[in-house]
Amino acid sequence: MKSDPVDVLGAIALSRATVRKMRQNLWWAVGYNTIAFPIAAGLFYPSLGLLLRPEIAAISMAGSSFLVAVNALLLKRTRLEGIRRYGKQ
Repeated sequence: MKSDPVDVLGAIALSRATVRKMRQNLWWAVGYNTIAFPIAAGLFYPSLGLLLRPEIAAISMAGSSFLVAVNALLLKRTRLEGIRRYGKQ
């Protein structure tokens, strides 16, 4: 932020976008864990025959973490109203 009071609007927009992104990542993690943990634990094996081998479960967990990280990086694309880009016209 610069000493421009208009930058406060950009700070508010950034904080709102950050909270929105945090909620998206939280719901992604909750959804993934709600589905993947019971399958990996073998709860559906007797009835549906679903079971994840430990190495596949580990790879899918790493993939979930990767998707959450990529989603967080998309925060850079947020347009911040009120913030002027100094040096770029």
